[in-house]
Amino acid sequence: MDLKKLYINGQWVAPLSGQYIEVENPADKSVFATVAAAGADDVAAAAKAAAAAFPAWSAMPLEDRITYMKNLLVQMIKLEPQLVDAVVKELGAPVAFARTNHIGYQFVRTQSYIDLAPELPLVEHLSQSVVYRRPLGVIGCITPWNYPLGQIIQKVVPALLVGATVVLKPSQHTPVTAYYLAEAFDRAGFPKGVFNIVAGRGSQVGNAICDDPNIAMVSFTGSTAAGIKVSQRALGSMKRISMELGGKSPFILLKGADYEKAIRQCFNSIFLNSGQTCTALSRLIIPREEKGKIEQLMLKILPEYTVGDPSLATTKIGPVASYDQWQTVDTYIAKGMEEGATLLAGSRPEAPEKGYYVKPVIFTDVTNDMTIAREEIFGPVLCVITYDTVEEALAIANDTPYGLNAAVWGPDKAEASKVAAAILSGNVYVNDSPRDVTAPFGGFKDSGIGREGGKDGMLEFTEPQAIFNA
Repeated sequence: MDLKKLYINGQWVAPLSGQYIEVENPADKSVFATVAAAGADDVAAAAKAAAAAFPAWSAMPLEDRITYMKNLLVQMIKLEPQLVDAVVKELGAPVAFARTNHIGYQFVRTQSYIDLAPELPLVEHLSQSVVYRRPLGVIGCITPWNYPLGQIIQKVVPALLVGATVVLKPSQHTPVTAYYLAEAFDRAGFPKGVFNIVAGRGSQVGNAICDDPNIAMVSFTGSTAAGIKVSQRALGSMKRISMELGGKSPFILLKGADYEKAIRQCFNSIFLNSGQTCTALSRLIIPREEKGKIEQLMLKILPEYTVGDPSLATTKIGPVASYDQWQTVDTYIAKGMEEGATLLAGSRPEAPEKGYYVKPVIFTDVTNDMTIAREEIFGPVLCVITYDTVEEALAIANDTPYGLNAAVWGPDKAEASKVAAAILSGNVYVNDSPRDVTAPFGGFKDSGIGREGGKDGMLEFTEPQAIFNA
């Protein structure tokens, strides 16, 4: 593995662009790595290699592709210490959270795709035809910085299993984790050209992926605004698109719920990973008459969420990922104060002299028309909104352009499930129910197009072909 090279056609090659990117550690603002920065010519070379590899890879029996993926998982597990170290350094994720959520959970995800692959309805016999699910071809995967491995696994693993080939562009802010994944692919012995990585600057590499004639589909994860631009550009050459975009997710607490457990679930969602999670439950919708009790519980629990050096096992919250993100979060906190929300906890962050740290912020007396309640902050900022009736709580929950994630916690699971079904969101959690890794993940409304995860997420990289041969 060589960080100053790109992985194209099964080899580590110098970038044709001759350019490089320095990677900053947001915990101390030091530059700890320099990686290659691909240009349009590099993308073209990677796409050409992937296109050349596609016929043989797609024709390969599924059980053989599964064997390659099992080998990849073995190599990823062997590289776990390096993967954890990379996430801690380039994202600022606390080491314990990095080990479990950023890395360990991705092994579980990978295994789930391996297990689901034989069950895919790739051939369906109808009354007078047979419908085949054909792999689309070369998939251009554009991934964000907030989960440097997880967002890649959600795209690359299912695409490869169904027979597509891949050109991956990881975030320019967190590319090192992706390099270790490329090393795992190399060690696993995948055929040349099946997996390629072109690290580089966002728009430069992203635009080249959208324009390249050898790429059949663009799978993108990021902000809604960026997703719209990527979609428009990709559709200029009629590429298929899959967009996993932003969220402003509601969490409805029903009267009589186990408030303490619910608050911990909410805090884990909005504060861990420094709030840099698209599914973060950022709007806590609570019964007005229970406001005082719930606020006291939040103040009691909040000190457990320690902010500090991400390399320490005791740290729960590290820095946000960059100066730009620090500045964005600071601007939103100031906006919330200006619009009249009450700061129950936290404040505007101190100047980032030694790292981009933001302590958790809880706003109460928030109304759903405030900027902080409508726009995705992507930081450890929680908005608490009160309601009088369940109907009002649902109206608040659905009064958003987003629909990615949501949660409901109530004293009766059947009642909470009924409320959950009325929320316009791709995923909804009821009480302490765990996430099902085999379920589809994706959003309603401005939160995206298509699904990741489960069988749906695998079939995204295929196209149906009906053959009438009765």
